[in-house]
Amino acid sequence: MAHHIWSPVSPDHPISAFSPAPAVERAILHTVAYADVFDYPLTAAEVHRYLAGVSATPTAVHSLLSNGRLVPHRLVRCQGYFTLPGREAIVETRRRRAEVAARMWPRAVQYGRLIAGLPFVRMVAVTGALAMDNVDADADIDYLVVTEPGRLWLCRALVIVLVRLAARRGDVVCPNYFLSERALTLQERNPFTAHELAQMVPIAGMHTYYRMRRLNAWTAHFLPNADGPPRRQGLRLQEGNGLWRPIRALTEAALRTPPGDRLERWEMTRKIRKFTRQRGPETPGNGHPEATFCADWCKGHFDNHGQRILAAFADRLSKLEEATL
Repeated sequence: MAHHIWSPVSPDHPISAFSPAPAVERAILHTVAYADVFDYPLTAAEVHRYLAGVSATPTAVHSLLSNGRLVPHRLVRCQGYFTLPGREAIVETRRRRAEVAARMWPRAVQYGRLIAGLPFVRMVAVTGALAMDNVDADADIDYLVVTEPGRLWLCRALVIVLVRLAARRGDVVCPNYFLSERALTLQERNPFTAHELAQMVPIAGMHTYYRMRRLNAWTAHFLPNADGPPRRQGLRLQEGNGLWRPIRALTEAALRTPPGDRLERWEMTRKIRKFTRQRGPETPGNGHPEATFCADWCKGHFDNHGQRILAAFADRLSKLEEATL
């Protein structure tokens, strides 16, 4: 289902660092409304980074947040965070979740580096709620994994072995999005996907990370200020220690062979068959556009999380529009 979400700038409008104040004010409201879907109040710096659809300087955003027009009439400032009116309680929610995230990050970096050391892995990034420090105690550690072309499914099988070992330690590691290097340009172009790209935290493979961001420059239409990674958390490329590198290279060489080709096709065929049954038939009424599988990607988002987020965002925007009438 498509959700028609208002953007402060139309596709033909030039994005400018000198956008008029009313456009930036409206963009600020929409930025806080999107974060509100996740019970996530924003700092002024975060409002600037994730400003919806218009470019503006940090000084301009800070000025509009403090000139008395938006706050306290349209937004509320609470303990350094900005929320929609009546949503001040989520400030405590954010703080509680940030404490959980702080305890989870060392394990997320550790597992990310282990994944990065496996054969055919070219990039690993933390995605989802943890990337924004917005997790509860039972949250998964979500990853996007980029692989060498032609070996995505074998690579995924190796990663799943690590996932099962982590589960024995009580850690829920969830690499739910695999892409090959020839599929880095994403076709889903909407606020949710733009945020996922802008918010993801690369753990390894910075060259591939920046290439992916360049190939998806369309995200600037939605988030023109959100350039580069949001934090520098374990950003060194990790390919294993001196002993592991030659083993990894030999493993990759052994699997870049005709038997490796057959093994890749076998693994891909059986897993796509299984996931297709799990997903169910795609029809106009109950399609699953977020769970897709082929030689170059495995996107296991079976719950249509992105579509639900966009629907909730559209509902908040509708209420904001009604409040101005």
